[in-house]
Amino acid sequence: MSGGPLEIAGLDEAAERFDAFLIDQFGVLRDGKGPYPGAVDTLIRLKQAGKTIIILSNSGKRSAENDRRLAALGFDRTSWDWFLTSGEVAWRILQRESGQGAGGVARKCLLVSRDGDTSPLDGLGLERTESGKDADFIMLAASEGDLHPLSFYETLLAPAARRGVPCLCTNPDKIMLTKEGTAFGAGRIAELYEELGGQVRWIGKPFADIYATAREFLGDLPPQKICCIGDSIEHDIAGAAGAGLKSILVTTGILETASDAQRQALFAEHGAMPDFILPAFTWSGR
Repeated sequence: MSGGPLEIAGLDEAAERFDAFLIDQFGVLRDGKGPYPGAVDTLIRLKQAGKTIIILSNSGKRSAENDRRLAALGFDRTSWDWFLTSGEVAWRILQRESGQGAGGVARKCLLVSRDGDTSPLDGLGLERTESGKDADFIMLAASEGDLHPLSFYETLLAPAARRGVPCLCTNPDKIMLTKEGTAFGAGRIAELYEELGGQVRWIGKPFADIYATAREFLGDLPPQKICCIGDSIEHDIAGAAGAGLKSILVTTGILETASDAQRQALFAEHGAMPDFILPAFTWSGR
């Protein structure tokens, strides 16, 4: 948008311009503790306005897991059409590819997840291993950066990196929101793996696979009628720009304390600027 982003006080000021919304979860709808004030009602209002809504999340968990979790937090399950996660996209990619290695032997996967979650691998016919020494590939689905230092992951992954084991990062977020605040996310662990000499395939925002999957769900809806809402310039805004979609930056989440100058610097760094800036995911600022 020429002249910079348009500042709006509420989502109602932009909603009529679009037919579909791809809405980030963490930092827009909720933080590590629960829903942001007004977010539950705003999502309902947007759906009542006749919009198609996809919750688009860099979660390594599959869609159904996130669907249940968001509803359990108090969100109305009828207020979105699909919860699409990077974990779901990755699972579908792996399902299309054979889980079998040479001679029909199941490939061994080192899964890095959170809270013991195995949904990224369930049903794929893969064997799980706890060591980078014998893994055939690595899946970085989540981080426990609030429990372990980065050095913990370096020790875990270095043997695999030395062996040239491929890595699939299904949660590119480098910063995550927890109940205690922020911590490094799975994306930072993936960066570490690259620093150790390993190769990483990235799935999720801002990369193309997740947007292609969302666009397939939306059918022949023209890109100018689709708007992405997120709190990350690197992931949500740059991802929208790369996919040829419009975007709204919400200044909650990871940019809550950022100044306008800091946001401008991030626009320049990532080569992407939102079409709108919204203080929080609320329906009306009036």
